[in-house]
Amino acid sequence: MFKDLVVINVKAGKGGNGIVAFRREKYVEFGGPAGGDGGQGGDIIFEASEDLNTLIDFSYNRHLVAGDGENGLNKNKKGKDGQDVVFKVPLGTEVYDDNKELLLFDFITNGQRETIAKGGRGGRGNTSFKTHKNPAPHYSENGDLGEELKLRLELKVLADVGLIGLPNAGKSTLIGALSNAKPKVDSYPFTTLNPHLGIVRLDYQKSFVMADLPGLISGAHQGSGLGIKFLKHIERCRVLLHLISMDENENKDPYQAYLEINEELEKYNKELLTRPMLIAATKMDLNNSKKQFKLLKAKLGDKNVYDISVFDNHNINKLKYALYDEVVKIPPQKVKKTHQLYHLKEESFYTIKKAEDGVYELSGEGLKKVFLRTNFNNPEGVKRFAYQLNKYGITAELRNRGVKKGDEVRIFDYLFEMRD
Repeated sequence: MFKDLVVINVKAGKGGNGIVAFRREKYVEFGGPAGGDGGQGGDIIFEASEDLNTLIDFSYNRHLVAGDGENGLNKNKKGKDGQDVVFKVPLGTEVYDDNKELLLFDFITNGQRETIAKGGRGGRGNTSFKTHKNPAPHYSENGDLGEELKLRLELKVLADVGLIGLPNAGKSTLIGALSNAKPKVDSYPFTTLNPHLGIVRLDYQKSFVMADLPGLISGAHQGSGLGIKFLKHIERCRVLLHLISMDENENKDPYQAYLEINEELEKYNKELLTRPMLIAATKMDLNNSKKQFKLLKAKLGDKNVYDISVFDNHNINKLKYALYDEVVKIPPQKVKKTHQLYHLKEESFYTIKKAEDGVYELSGEGLKKVFLRTNFNNPEGVKRFAYQLNKYGITAELRNRGVKKGDEVRIFDYLFEMRD
């Protein structure tokens, strides 16, 4: 089943907690701290694969989770890192942050790997906090949370040549004759409901990828027929092959059919009309096809039109080599780094506001990291958190706002009492 749009949730692994431990050996009176750091949380990784052509697998697995890092160990041993998880996506997949409408990654090269969500950093054990003033610290850090995102995956077929035309123009028949693709072929419109990819081989070294796209009709750019759902797949094709049926029962005016498709392309994306486009008149084995072909040629002027017939293989090889010549003129797309997740406007380390109940509230991304790294079950850890509030000037600002000893302050939904 073909699927080109899916919304998923990804959650990278949490970093393991550092621990408080001390060296205990016979005849060693002051062994010192020996608490190891926590392991790194696992990453969520996507890898592009040319063997896939649909996002259907993500429809059955919309929650992707990586492994958590293990807690640190005694004797300064680091906890085991969480397991990275690799998911394969089809070539042409775009990854968006669904909440911010940002394009994060674009997978256009086979084997391309990108870290979609980064695992949390492991917390530091008490050995990491050893100083001359405090040679035996009794506190450690918790690990950071992994990134958690809501993503939208969109697949835009990545092909060298895209077949366009009205329904029943012969697109599926042509790709079936030229390549290894086996699309459904019948005599009614919209037989093709999903894009089909096929490899067209000229010899052992020369080949290109062709995409059979569903037929377009007037108003497709506004959603008529299969509409924008499949117009987007044309965006990734380097060369366009416009097929026009010479069957007068289907096309009374083949030139009007040509104009109709071009008009839809222009209304959807003007840039599409600047790409190399070959024109092929199909079904030339039918009665009156030559008459229709002359009418089309007369109105197209000096434009080169290939008259072809899959039935008797007329000009099929000629068209195939002409398409290859156009494809090799255009350099393949290069991988673009589009990840903007870490380049957003930096938020304040902390913010202070007065809630409706009169209690001052503290928030902020920087403060949240400090808060989550603190082990509040450890009295020494609580003291260090208070020290950090002083260090960042938060305590002084609260006092300037009139907060006195004994007053309550809310930090991320937890109430704390102001002390000296």
